[in-house]
Amino acid sequence: MTDAAVGGALPPDVHKKMVALAAQALGMMPPEQVPPALRRAAAFAPARRAKLAGSQLAAALESDEEFRTRLAVHVKALVPQLVSAVEQGPPVPSVGAVDTAAAAYLVRPAGWEGVVESVRNADRGRRDPAEESSDKVQRLTAALSNARTEVKVVRERLRHQLDSVKADNAQLRRTLGTVRQQLRSVEAAAANADQLVQDARRDAMAATRAAEAETRRLRSRITELEGQLAASRRANRDARDSETMRLRLLLDTLVGAAAGLRRELALAPADVLPADTVAAVEPATATATGNVGRGLLDDDPTLLRHLLELPRVHLIVDGYNVSKSAWPSTPLDQQRARLTSRVAALVAGKRVETTLVFDGAELLDPPSVTAPRGIRVRFSPAGVIADDLIRDLVANEPAGRPVVVVSSDRELAQSVADRGARAVASSALIGALGR
Repeated sequence: MTDAAVGGALPPDVHKKMVALAAQALGMMPPEQVPPALRRAAAFAPARRAKLAGSQLAAALESDEEFRTRLAVHVKALVPQLVSAVEQGPPVPSVGAVDTAAAAYLVRPAGWEGVVESVRNADRGRRDPAEESSDKVQRLTAALSNARTEVKVVRERLRHQLDSVKADNAQLRRTLGTVRQQLRSVEAAAANADQLVQDARRDAMAATRAAEAETRRLRSRITELEGQLAASRRANRDARDSETMRLRLLLDTLVGAAAGLRRELALAPADVLPADTVAAVEPATATATGNVGRGLLDDDPTLLRHLLELPRVHLIVDGYNVSKSAWPSTPLDQQRARLTSRVAALVAGKRVETTLVFDGAELLDPPSVTAPRGIRVRFSPAGVIADDLIRDLVANEPAGRPVVVVSSDRELAQSVADRGARAVASSALIGALGR
């Protein structure tokens, strides 16, 4: 036998007692556990609650098992002795059988169907068909009232949902209107931008055409001026050639007249000048640099400046001998770069041939050095020291050419002096460079 079948066929007395007991327990439940259809009736007195909402309460107990289970907890607290008797399963007494069956239906312990069935069997023998029909009408009336309540609740819920949908629809309509307005604004801005682009394009094309016309005019003017310049050059060249021809003709005439006069007078070539007829002692032969700065010391920067004024002088610098004396704590690559740039500035505009020699005897590959224009940088070959390379450079110069060697190495200075070069101390170049 199912719960629905038992509940739907409760005897009238059991149904009435069950509704009264459930109405009392309903007032003890928390509001959030009460179904929405019964929350208003939960505020009534128990007797009024059973009278006005009995049918809804019975229908809720039949359809909502969770609600019946929660209500059973409060029924146990309301009639603990009766519930205990039902749970222990004693025979149903003749007195209080209706109360026992009502409590058994609400609490539903093991064997509660038998308790309800015993009361139904006892009641079935003393009831007539008219009462059965009346009970059935009451049940149907209660079911109809419960259905109407449910329909009312559903209708209220649907009305709220409809109001929400209408509000959302209104909001969407407003949003759609705003979006359409923004779209019209964007379309107007796009049309304005297109017009501006077209205007700018027309202006650019007009400016381009004007620039092309001006370019053609200037090219025509340039061609005209180039023709005038070429004609002017041809006229100047013709005039210069004519003048040169006249001057050369005059010069040839004078040379011919002088030659004719010499032949006429029979003059011999003059080998002796007037000064050669004066008795005097000729000086000893000296090199081009031998008489320069005789009163100056070898470490005097003024001596070096005088020597650099000689025509076609060749300046040879012992690189590391100078740079290590001037900047001893600086790395070698920076010493080379600094010495090269300073020497280039010193000889600039003087037409001095300048060679900087660095020791490369122990190097596998010569370092990279960026030499300024007019400065020659050389490294001695592997196994050859810089002093020997300087001696070879001096020996390779023709006799009589002024050669200046800058080095503080006494042996090197003496050897290049024997070859006709002028030796100057490194300190003289350092002083001329200004550190």
